[in-house]
Amino acid sequence: MKKIIKIILLLTLTFSLSTAEIIASEKIKIGLLVPLTGKNSEIGQSIVKSVRLAINKINNLSIQIVPKDTRSNPESTLKAAKELAKLDIKIIIGPVFNENLIYLDELANITFLSLTNKNNNFSKNIINAGINATSQLNTIKKFLKLKEIEKTIFLTPDVNYKNEIKKAISVSKIKIIKNYVYNTDPTKLTQQIEKITQYDKRKQNLDDEIVRLEKSDQNNKEQLIEKLKKKDTLGSVRFDSIIIADFDESLKSVTTSLLYTDISPKKKYFITLNQWFDKSLLGEASTQPLYFPSINKKNYEDFSAEYFKRFNHYPNQLSFLSFDLVGLVYYLILQNNSIVDEKIFTKKTLFKGKVGIFEIKNNKINHILNFYKVEDNEFTKIF
Repeated sequence: MKKIIKIILLLTLTFSLSTAEIIASEKIKIGLLVPLTGKNSEIGQSIVKSVRLAINKINNLSIQIVPKDTRSNPESTLKAAKELAKLDIKIIIGPVFNENLIYLDELANITFLSLTNKNNNFSKNIINAGINATSQLNTIKKFLKLKEIEKTIFLTPDVNYKNEIKKAISVSKIKIIKNYVYNTDPTKLTQQIEKITQYDKRKQNLDDEIVRLEKSDQNNKEQLIEKLKKKDTLGSVRFDSIIIADFDESLKSVTTSLLYTDISPKKKYFITLNQWFDKSLLGEASTQPLYFPSINKKNYEDFSAEYFKRFNHYPNQLSFLSFDLVGLVYYLILQNNSIVDEKIFTKKTLFKGKVGIFEIKNNKINHILNFYKVEDNEFTKIF
């Protein structure tokens, strides 16, 4: 652990060094593939601005960022990437969307740092730098160990990322009893949660116990019956925590259904995936505490404030990630003696950015994240 901390401190200090101390002999060219026109242009423009902030922070005139427009289209992405290749650019940040990666295996000598959080790579030259499910489950796994939670179930919506979750469960080796895949249709959801939590059985247990007491000769049976009538169910469930791989209103529907089946976050841990500090969760008092892994909240707020001060509007979440990727690429190039090739992402390296700690090894990036709790109208850092 001490060795890891030392490495992290070294990387942090290295990123902070002035340009007077580190000057590359030639221009360091980094490509940027983002949607600059079309329906996703606001995302692309925000990323460009955050990259400019990163360049200003590094303050090295040797760095040159070359942006190109993907138009959120795979064919346009390939064309733009080929234009960057003609400029002898070997590393490109982007593209943003997973579907725009499909043709980039044609440019095997270029490394793409995609902003997607998907784990499925289309080619060996693509590194998915988003905050993937495996990174999040590794963080949840740490929390389960911290709280000595042994019995956990997983709830995964039947949507396009369900296989991503399944793979992350396997890769992270998180210990769970079962992964339940549920239909997000509100008319079907509660019935599914009832089955998972054995609600009918526990409700019947309550009715049976009341009938038993009514027929018994116990002296205090009236008091016991009155107490039971205030309950909704009787009997335990076989889990201590629930991981819900969902977001927004669908997440709230699941937690509401759990409450309906008499599963309370006061008695069982409600855990979900990275919510990017969604403020609407603060008002859901009945489903708190709610736990989730995420990026560093203070750093995110500081970055957002600086971005707003500079550009008079707030950044999107991908902008925060792209800010760090510029520093990461710069650091790795310097570590590789200013040689830009495919090998710079193969060595095991830790890099401390604004998002958190990047763990790089064998052309893969995972994130060592923080862990938070939503309760009493605030987000509280656990670790």
